[in-house]
Amino acid sequence: MKIIKGGVTAAKGFKAAGTAAGIKYEGRKDMAMIWSGKPCVTAGVFTSNVVKAAPVVWDQRIVKESGTAQAVVVNAGIANACTGEQGMTYCRETAEAAGGLLGIPADSVLVCSTGVIGMQLKMDRLIGGVRAMVPELGDTPEAGTLAAEAIMTTDTISKQAAVQIEIGGKTVTVGGMSKGSGMIHPNMCTMLGFVTTDINIDQKLLQELLERDVKDTFNMITVDGDTSTNDTLLVMANGEAGNEKITKEDGDCARFFEALHYVCETLAKMMAGDGEGATKLLEVKVTGAADKEKARVLARSVAGSSLTKAAMYGNDANFGRILCALGYSGVQFNPDKLDLFYEAEGKKLLIYRDGLTADYSEEEATAILDHEAVTVLADMKEGDASATAWGCDLTEEYVKINADYRS
Repeated sequence: MKIIKGGVTAAKGFKAAGTAAGIKYEGRKDMAMIWSGKPCVTAGVFTSNVVKAAPVVWDQRIVKESGTAQAVVVNAGIANACTGEQGMTYCRETAEAAGGLLGIPADSVLVCSTGVIGMQLKMDRLIGGVRAMVPELGDTPEAGTLAAEAIMTTDTISKQAAVQIEIGGKTVTVGGMSKGSGMIHPNMCTMLGFVTTDINIDQKLLQELLERDVKDTFNMITVDGDTSTNDTLLVMANGEAGNEKITKEDGDCARFFEALHYVCETLAKMMAGDGEGATKLLEVKVTGAADKEKARVLARSVAGSSLTKAAMYGNDANFGRILCALGYSGVQFNPDKLDLFYEAEGKKLLIYRDGLTADYSEEEATAILDHEAVTVLADMKEGDASATAWGCDLTEEYVKINADYRS
């Protein structure tokens, strides 16, 4: 697998664009478009929140009923959630406008929104944005970057990743972009994410692979414990790599899954590290668990603990907060058997072993925690299963951002 520069335009046949349509923000890009020259088999996973935004309902129908799409239109600033029947009208009118300009059916256009819940969209601006983007569609890395920047809300950086693999003598590319900084919690995939690939693959198999992968990537991140109304992750495959169609789980499928996992994990970690107000990425590795699901639950519990996150912000080696988070996770274990470590940039420090505080230096622990990426390692000593979750520290800036979010 080769890591390459780019995002959603890295794979053959995909173009993208971004524009400033004035949806809510002034003086910045707030709309993006992704388009494939050929129809794509499409897979998707969506929010588990009972309150679902209109674009989620629109996209779920397309993925379930046809499993094919050719374009995506995304707006930032207004979520088109809790907008009643009018919300679905917004989706339909957007898809019809894009479809008409691109020469494809409206049901081949996926629609996504992110931003403030409860506000009505201004369709003249949205349609104007669609009209502006179609002539600007490009297949360069720069075009992909413009799209990635356009979907940001409180994000401080755009998020992109791309890789290439060889399948049947053909070069297959997988690229993606995502946005997410607040209202992030593992409960499907808490964000907007788009993965494009030129692989030739069966739609049902692609859907199965995506659902499997999010369990260890986007479902393992958290910023604030809130699951959004708009969470959407879409994968579009147009088959332009020219490989023999993958219809079953074999070696070729495994290579593609590795590439898909890398892109999804990379984007997920970027989102966790870019949490609203965050100063550091928190990685929680649980090893020696009784089974995989227990390892996932334990890791997510620590990564989502407000007290642990606050301790990380203060570089405070208060391992009691980690033990508490493990203890209320709902997983049964023996606290007198586990080991806890802090780790950063190759330095690893034992802080708790077999029911007792380890003989460690507070100064050394503080120095380890004072890094932009910190790992908490919990060895449960009960089995062979492991899992990793990602989060961030909790700062005063998080409160300030969300206190003023609608203004």
